[in-house]
Amino acid sequence: MKSEYATIDDFRKLFTEDMNSLYLLSFLLMGNQEEAERSFVDGLADCVNGNPVFKKWARSWARRIIVRNAIRIIAPHIGPARSAASASDSTNESPPKIPLVESPFAGVLALEDFERFVFVLSVLERYPVHKCAVLLGTSIQEILETRLRALQHIASSGTTEGHRRCLGPPLLRGARRQEEGPQADHWNGCRTSVEM
Repeated sequence: MKSEYATIDDFRKLFTEDMNSLYLLSFLLMGNQEEAERSFVDGLADCVNGNPVFKKWARSWARRIIVRNAIRIIAPHIGPARSAASASDSTNESPPKIPLVESPFAGVLALEDFERFVFVLSVLERYPVHKCAVLLGTSIQEILETRLRALQHIASSGTTEGHRRCLGPPLLRGARRQEEGPQADHWNGCRTSVEM
């Protein structure tokens, strides 16, 4: 009889087959390659060495681990007060972001760290607002305000029509993906590899 729990080989296979999607999640959360790679590799190690999880939950568990690691790595640098600060206050505080002007995710990567986390978690990953608030250690109201600010920044960033398809409309896309179930491809058919 096969084990109900995901094995080390199951996670290795998952991280190989879903590498683009998992790395993209890590990259969008972290905002730079070095930290994204760290979060991704730590995620694989945590899945392999961590608590047992049912095989059918392995994919969502891996995504949760990547999110948790990203928050752990960047947590000292994110927060509502940080995202509300002006761009002039942030000179030389973090490594420069890789310019991806032609990427469908350039608008997301241009967001301040806290706004980017809120956008990726609440819009792209469809975490409930209360769960985002708990994970990021802030209020539901702050999450709602930050998500609105992030959406406004992305809308005003000059994103091309083709790129808007990947980012919205989140409510319709989210409803359709809920109908498709948990195995639906993330982010509605957008290119999921990040070319540097």
